[in-house]
Amino acid sequence: MNPNPSPEAQDRPARLTVGVVGAGRVGPALAASLQLAGHRPVAVSGVSDASVRRAAELLPGVPLVAPAEVLARADLVLLTVPDDALADLVRGLAETGAVRPGQLLVHTSGRYGTAVLDPATRAGALPLALHPAMTFTGTSVDVQRLAGCPFGVTAPEELRMAAEALVIEMGGEPEWIAESARPLYHAALAIGANYLVTLATQAMELLTKAGVRAPDRMLGPLLGAALDNALRSGDAALTGPVARGDAGTVAAHVAELRQHAPQAVAGYLAMARMTADRALSHGLLKPELAAELLDALAGPAPDGATGPDASPGAEAPSKKERTSPAGSGVDRDDVDRDVDREDDRDEGSGEHRDDDRAEERDGNRRGNRDDDQPTPPNGPTSAPGSARPTPPDSETPDPGSPRGDS
Repeated sequence: MNPNPSPEAQDRPARLTVGVVGAGRVGPALAASLQLAGHRPVAVSGVSDASVRRAAELLPGVPLVAPAEVLARADLVLLTVPDDALADLVRGLAETGAVRPGQLLVHTSGRYGTAVLDPATRAGALPLALHPAMTFTGTSVDVQRLAGCPFGVTAPEELRMAAEALVIEMGGEPEWIAESARPLYHAALAIGANYLVTLATQAMELLTKAGVRAPDRMLGPLLGAALDNALRSGDAALTGPVARGDAGTVAAHVAELRQHAPQAVAGYLAMARMTADRALSHGLLKPELAAELLDALAGPAPDGATGPDASPGAEAPSKKERTSPAGSGVDRDDVDRDVDREDDRDEGSGEHRDDDRAEERDGNRRGNRDDDQPTPPNGPTSAPGSARPTPPDSETPDPGSPRGDS
């Protein structure tokens, strides 16, 4: 990629020196996008071979140094490390005196707002939480994909304009997220992106077992249309046997999965129950069909117990104990009463209505935080003047989403 900013960007005022702590897939891409806006990357930390290669590709000529040295050189520091490493890193940097007053300290975690940066804020840093809702490859492609990418932004009110300006300079679109809403915001992105990958790969595995030679080509148009319809129409886009109330088809699905992919049964049942509950709540699934579907989703299990998840020797649940497909608290008797009311409404009308870590320092994998994980000096209780934080030899793979990670 071309590391030189445009002439227009160079002429803008208040250009900042930029440092990156954690040269995983996210940090170098964000620094490269800031460079295109006229800011100047001056330091990056990272020790794994992958981090060195990534920094060389996206930030050519920028020196690799220790995390404390990154803070010493940069006006704006990107802390792009795994969520679970962030708090200890910030605490360690603050306790060793690495944080400078007036320094912009930006983390990219979806889970946290700015409270996690409190130790650095007390040392005079200016805290920003800028989370790109995108998956990253660790290549220059990411810089291009940032155009139009939504960012979850949390910052003190006095820094709101600065936070939004940085996002816009990176090509993104700022979306304000309250501090208290960050965990829910991040959970929503994990459901929508990370688990979509799980569902898609599981579907491809099942199609392969069914003899389909190119499962990706078969699923591509279907998944693309389903996602587009869902984003446009919400629950009205629900289709398939659960939304239609085809209890026999659902029972056949469960039986086949038990035989050919037993590890997929629990996920199928959980999604079927949630789908049925949403379809019922939005009037797509009729109560009388929901009652039959409930039976299909309740068993029998292969060991002779009654529920699909029942263990040997478990007693069959009573009619009253069975809940709605998604476990929302609507019991079977409530469904039966709805059936009666539906029948009453249709009676005499002549109608019968029948109507989807990251390889950390020990080699373990995480989700959307694709970055090196620096280790705080001597743990959380390090005193000022102790050894500076140094990043472990690690990198985080991308889950394939929004970061998100998703």
